[in-house]
Amino acid sequence: MQRVLTQRVARLFAVRIKLSPSVGAAAVNMSTLLVNRPQYSWLRELGLSEDNDGVYNGSWGGQGQVVTSYCPANNEPIARVRPATMAEYEETVQKAQEAWKVWADVPAPKRGEVVRQIGDALRGKIKALGSLVSLEMGKIYVEGVGEVQEYVDVCDYAVGLSRMIGGPILPSERPGHALIEQWNPVGLVGVITAFNFPVAVYGWNNAIALICGNVCLWKGAPTTPLTSVAVTRIVAEVLERNHLPGAICSMTCGGADIGTAMAKDERVGLLSFTGSTQVGKQVAMMVQERFGRQLLELGGNNAIIVFEDADLNLVVPSAVFASVGTAGQRCTTTRRLMLHESVHDDVVERIAKAYKQIRIGDPWDPSTLYGPLHTKQAVQQYLAAIEQAKQQGGTLVCGGKIMDRPGNYVEPTIITGLPHDAPIVHTETFVPILYVLKFKTEDEAFAWNNEVKQGLSSSIFTKDMGRVFRWLGPKGSDCGIVNVNIPTSGAEIGGAFGGEKHTGGGRESGSDSWKQYMRRSTWVKTLTYYFNIP
Repeated sequence: MQRVLTQRVARLFAVRIKLSPSVGAAAVNMSTLLVNRPQYSWLRELGLSEDNDGVYNGSWGGQGQVVTSYCPANNEPIARVRPATMAEYEETVQKAQEAWKVWADVPAPKRGEVVRQIGDALRGKIKALGSLVSLEMGKIYVEGVGEVQEYVDVCDYAVGLSRMIGGPILPSERPGHALIEQWNPVGLVGVITAFNFPVAVYGWNNAIALICGNVCLWKGAPTTPLTSVAVTRIVAEVLERNHLPGAICSMTCGGADIGTAMAKDERVGLLSFTGSTQVGKQVAMMVQERFGRQLLELGGNNAIIVFEDADLNLVVPSAVFASVGTAGQRCTTTRRLMLHESVHDDVVERIAKAYKQIRIGDPWDPSTLYGPLHTKQAVQQYLAAIEQAKQQGGTLVCGGKIMDRPGNYVEPTIITGLPHDAPIVHTETFVPILYVLKFKTEDEAFAWNNEVKQGLSSSIFTKDMGRVFRWLGPKGSDCGIVNVNIPTSGAEIGGAFGGEKHTGGGRESGSDSWKQYMRRSTWVKTLTYYFNIP
């Protein structure tokens, strides 16, 4: 049973890796681009070529400094993108505002029908688009397709939601009056996404924002521009078929200049930002300075707590999957593994053995479970974190080295012996390093879980139902995602995804997350006027 579970979980392993941009089209010879090689001819199916426009607002353009997108598994150039200038950003915002005037008048269920068609269009290109995610980011093909499927799934969810949004009629204090809540769209929703989920995070925002009556302006990560272009082409075709303005779903590829403009722009009714806590703080301050609305999905320093009564056959594959999957580059990656002192040595031994069996290789190889890191800078962060951990009293159990092969490959690493409050333990490093801590009591473990600044995901493994309810209660986990006997990684679209504290407090996808994309008005109507007209 353990082997079966391990195999099932292992098949889900993947890698999210970032591309190194290079300015100057002349720096990369056209003949060397992957897009021109026969084995990558499927890129043409997505509308991609050697040089690609990085701006869409109903028409395509891009006059910014050319960026080359590289495949992180082999560091070979894929294709080039021309991002937006500030003038093109301004033009795009204006066109989006005009498009909103049309979109806001479309009945919500009909908006849902358009979103349904977007989901179907994504289904039709899911293999090619999933392959692009794998090629440009480094995820294994299965996870690339799975990420596109998340966008498809949230489209399905949004279709139903488009017929359910409404405000209550509340009891009024005044005779012959009705007290009513009205929900209206915020207008223009800006979406800034990160490298590790270049499709799904935009999908979570886009599908819900659209059925609420908003238009969207998307700035994807500057290191995954081809994915942004390909997704936008698919969505644009749906809008065109429905005779709707393309600027309903606009896109401006670019860097910090475009992101800063979005954060400061009072015309952006809601800014959804996914990224690091450090950058998120800067975004939050810029948005707050104009009293704007923000939705922040930032970092996570997530913990799994294993009690003495836990099923270790379940713990081991779950902990390995959550810490090594995506090469440690998920916001929900397990970074701290807290083990009760009675099971500590046994679990460490078993997890270390499992680490040595992880198949490392090219993301396109069906047997690969673990690939390269995001960038060369991430490799340096990995080495620096290991050195700090050693200096602070940590013991290297396995891993800790750069792998001798093309790409940014490092060994998945386990470190034990650190104090629970060691500075490196409290630092979210977006690399595959697992810090193993030893605890004695439940109160101690719960306190350690909550003492870090982030509050995204958490999990305990136990058979004690009393402990489970304490964990879920007010004195338990302070995270936005609180799991029991499953890993910290992953989420379902039906629930609200997000976290507390330095994770930002935002919520995306399911439950009542739609409320963040709308503004609420409370109004009172007299009934006697309508029924007693002189």
